[in-house]
Order: sequence, then C-alpha cells, then structure tokens
Amino acid sequence: MILRQFLHADPVAASYLFGCGGKASAAVVDPVGEIAPYLEAAEATGMRILYVIDTHIHADHLSVGRALAKAVGAEYMLFEGAEARFPFRRVKDGDVLELGNVSVTVMHTPGHTPEHISLLVADRTRSPEPWFVVTGHTLMVGDLGRTELASSAEDGAKNLFASVRRLKELPDHVEVLPGAYSGSVCGRSLSGKPTSTIGFEKRFNKAFRIEDEGEFIDLMVADIPAPPPDAARTRTANAGGGG
Repeated sequence: MILRQFLHADPVAASYLFGCGGKASAAVVDPVGEIAPYLEAAEATGMRILYVIDTHIHADHLSVGRALAKAVGAEYMLFEGAEARFPFRRVKDGDVLELGNVSVTVMHTPGHTPEHISLLVADRTRSPEPWFVVTGHTLMVGDLGRTELASSAEDGAKNLFASVRRLKELPDHVEVLPGAYSGSVCGRSLSGKPTSTIGFEKRFNKAFRIEDEGEFIDLMVADIPAPPPDAARTRTANAGGGG
C-alpha cells in the first residue's frame, strides 16, 4: 500500500492518492487545485492513476477531478445518483474497485449531500479487513459535515444519522481520512489533526457519538455557520452547469 495525503490551505481541504505499488495501480480522491502534484506523486511512486473519485459534488471548491482523469486516461467516478451533466462512471453502494492488491469498497453515506460516498480501503497483502476509510465531508476529525448545502438541513441530518450508524459499525482500529480539517467551512468543531480512527471519534466526537436520532438532528440543525462563499454556484459548476 502506498498512501499520500495532500493538505490544502485555500480552500481548506484534504485529498488523497493511494494504491498498490507492486501492481502500479492508484486512485486519487477529491483532488483540489493544480493537477501537477498528483501527477508528480504518481510518477514518484511508480503508479498509474486508474480512478479519480469525488466523494460528492463539492460546494466549497472547484473540483479538478475530471481534468486529472482526462490528463491520465483514468475513469472519473461519482455516486450513481449524482445529478451531474457530464459522463462519469456511476458507482453504487457495495461496488468494489480493484487496485492490484488494494481493494476499495464504495459506501453510500449521504447527509452532507445526497450523493456522498465514503471509500473503505483494504490492503490484501496485510489483511482482508479494512485499513482506512476515506470519509470526505461525512465524518471529519472532531465533527460531522454540515447538512444544508444540497437539501434541507433536517433532511440532510436524517440521512447523515443513518450514515453515521453505518460508519460506527466499522472496527475501532479503522483509520479515518477526511476531506477537510480545521479551518474548513464544512464543519464546526474540526481538529487541526487531519486523521483519526473510528474508535477515537466514537469516544470524543460529540456529534458522532450521539445515539438518539432526535437529539442528533437537533444538534445538526442548530447554529449552522455561514455557507461557503458562492456555495450554490460552485456546486452547480462542479455538476457541469453554468457559473
């Protein structure tokens, strides 16, 4: 397994390149900014980028997922229910993507947006069990993603509660690799530490540990921060619409 995390400051976001060095196969998730760093990381690790995946249609930054996929001849992927106006490979809950000895299982985790997915990653040279989960803006270190950018806050919170229950079923040792960290407008109490584990978040993430649905919804719809600048326009642009 090869894993590289890219931390971005403007906008605040995290993206990833990971894959199998032995089979020279990689995926990039939620790429932001220039595509050159991903190309350079793939070259430095001797891997070919086969898949470029956006966990959701973003509202806080412009995705470069399609540009990167075109540059390297990779497949660009979104959840099958994503309302995008361009061709993409539609993945659904339970799909498994193969990267040599690395497997990626798609989990539909709506709430932050209806089409949001998380990616459960295993390295079969070590264990068939999952090693980490790329959670986008569903579960972050210290908080969960806001729920009103692509639906009503309450509907998003209801969906997020169900997604959280699925993530809580993962083993405590599974590492959490989120799509944002402290400073992002997509969460309220985010840590500056950009990784965690399911077990640590179950113990110390206030929103993640709530077991009652009504209490959860009340928390998620209270004190919603200001949206990202031009959020609706950015999401529309990422879906292939006009600016």
